[in-house]
Amino acid sequence: MDVMMMDLSGSVSFKGFGRGVRDTRNNWVTMMFPTKCRYNCFRKQSHIDTCTAAFRELEALGFEFGTFGFGGNHVHFQVDVPKRYSVQVAETMLKSRSARRMFERHPGFRKRYPRGHFWSGYEHHESAGRKDFEESAEYIRDQTRHHHITIIDDTQQKLNGFTAARDAASPNAVRA
Repeated sequence: MDVMMMDLSGSVSFKGFGRGVRDTRNNWVTMMFPTKCRYNCFRKQSHIDTCTAAFRELEALGFEFGTFGFGGNHVHFQVDVPKRYSVQVAETMLKSRSARRMFERHPGFRKRYPRGHFWSGYEHHESAGRKDFEESAEYIRDQTRHHHITIIDDTQQKLNGFTAARDAASPNAVRA
């Protein structure tokens, strides 16, 4: 007789015949979060990077992320929600962490959102099973073209102006 057991990490194993089997159920969800008042906050690469990094901070709690797509005033993404969290709790965790990081790293957002509500109350989520997982990922990757958005690359670049440049006249000489 097989006995199903759950350990503290939330993984299920079946005890029987001397070997355990990990829980391999699919819990991938495609989510969409719009910004409050549909302001176009995701037109700069630094804002996109901050939001993505904030979501990825939750990987320490067991979340796993797939594709991200930013459409100017909203974000689409795929997430594998750990079994110990409901979709509603996961949504709250994702929104609160990312809003906190956006306000920390981009203080100008406090002028646009004085009450501290970065995300709209609206959210959309649907299960992304094995069948439509790639279709969902393709739709998410295509957000900038779909919404005709041009992302401004405002990330800080490395300065190479202080390194010695090669002298074009003689191949072995270096200009100072």
